[in-house]
Amino acid sequence: MSSLRGLLFADPMIVLATIFFGTISLMVSFFDQTGTVQIRVARAWARTLLRVSGVRVHVEGLEHVDPGGSYVFIANHLSYMDTPVVLAHIPAQFRFLAKRGLFQIPFLGQHLSRAGHIPVPREDPRASVKTMQRAAETIQSKKISLLIFPEGGRSHDGVMRPFKEGGAYIAIRAGVPVVPVAIIGTRAVLPYGAGVVKPGFVTLRILEPIATANLTLKDRGKLTEQLRTVIAEEAYSSLKSTAR
Repeated sequence: MSSLRGLLFADPMIVLATIFFGTISLMVSFFDQTGTVQIRVARAWARTLLRVSGVRVHVEGLEHVDPGGSYVFIANHLSYMDTPVVLAHIPAQFRFLAKRGLFQIPFLGQHLSRAGHIPVPREDPRASVKTMQRAAETIQSKKISLLIFPEGGRSHDGVMRPFKEGGAYIAIRAGVPVVPVAIIGTRAVLPYGAGVVKPGFVTLRILEPIATANLTLKDRGKLTEQLRTVIAEEAYSSLKSTAR
């Protein structure tokens, strides 16, 4: 029944909402130089997607986040629903690191650039380092936050992938706290490879920030492993207990 609901109602509504809010965001982007209004539109889009999909989100740890502060948020990645969940519930002015290919798509690429999102050239290590440096400078100059899924893609076999060190590098270089975020339950509402969203419950657990002020770039590997361990304990232990 839930699959039928998703096919006949949720999926068409998601498409319509994406077109509607995407059009508004594109129009706003010509006047919004900071990207602040575009993030508000994106939040409205995310809330709409969750509502029409029947996905309910329980949020923990909001006390760890100052809406006016700057952070690097590091989250596990289980599903395409992760982005709407985070967008709708973390009250920070954050931007994304996104694949450079998205920025080469007409209209979408221009919109992403104007909103302040940052393209990542994964195939060019030297350019990737420059991108991370630029991201750190952007956090400092614009007083915003950054959201990163350091696995580099969705985990599809129930095992968290190794974390890339970019998030730790950026946080240390920008001198801002890094915030581990555990997302639990999105794989059940939209599994890897599935095209139909199912109603369900999701937990978004914002963990205690880790200060980077006294760290150097040489510490990025250790910090990355610390982040992965903390998130895995929160996200994947919950998955195992739920499976039982």
